[in-house]
Amino acid sequence: MTGLKKTHALVTGGGTGIGLAIAKALAADGAEVTITGRREAVLQDAAKATPGLHPLVMDVSDEASIQTGIAAARDARGPITICVANAGVATGRKLSRTSLGFWRDVMAVNLDGCFLTIRECLPDMEAADWGRVVAISSIAGLKGLKGAGAYSASKHGVIGLIRSLSEDYLGSGLTFNALCPAYVDTDIVANNVDAISERIGGDREAALSMMRDVNKHKRLIKPDEVASAVLWLTAPGSESVNGQTIEIAGGQM
Repeated sequence: MTGLKKTHALVTGGGTGIGLAIAKALAADGAEVTITGRREAVLQDAAKATPGLHPLVMDVSDEASIQTGIAAARDARGPITICVANAGVATGRKLSRTSLGFWRDVMAVNLDGCFLTIRECLPDMEAADWGRVVAISSIAGLKGLKGAGAYSASKHGVIGLIRSLSEDYLGSGLTFNALCPAYVDTDIVANNVDAISERIGGDREAALSMMRDVNKHKRLIKPDEVASAVLWLTAPGSESVNGQTIEIAGGQM
């Protein structure tokens, strides 16, 4: 497939998990894909393993890092017309135990990082009158998750941002959509299983079941399932899909 040939895509958090699956899918469809993250070795390994991926160290919680990084990606591979704002943290804490510092750290990555990444890519899309923005929100962006107030609020904010942008650019060649996965089989879930297991006395299977059973089909979602949705939203024929929140959860949440 080469449907995205001659396009330049940027995927934040593209070195692992959902981001890497998305980056690989876009590259397989012909795009040159800049993958960003904070760990250079992880990005380099991903790029070596997949033609079409290009590593870029960038911290989405730092405005200057985003501005410098996206400018460098543009200089190296041309205008960015596909932006996947995927980078995020998924740390839970009851609001009664949430410090302002913790709250701000979550917002800085999940919401500020999404906003800044999209903002810096928009000029290229405006110039081309074509662009596809996909933000990776969460089912937590549609419903509050117990013990994850900051995370849920940040993901609700991502959806509000996407909906507002879609209204700003109605009638143009730009579309803005949010994907809302439930629990996906990634390192984030594995780490959360470890944390839950520790709290409930070391039963990892019980901890895994607690997360897996949130998904309506009672299994973890594969990263490639999320990547397939991104491919659909960037492909011809998706022009009228705009301002949407698409659940990837095995059923209605």
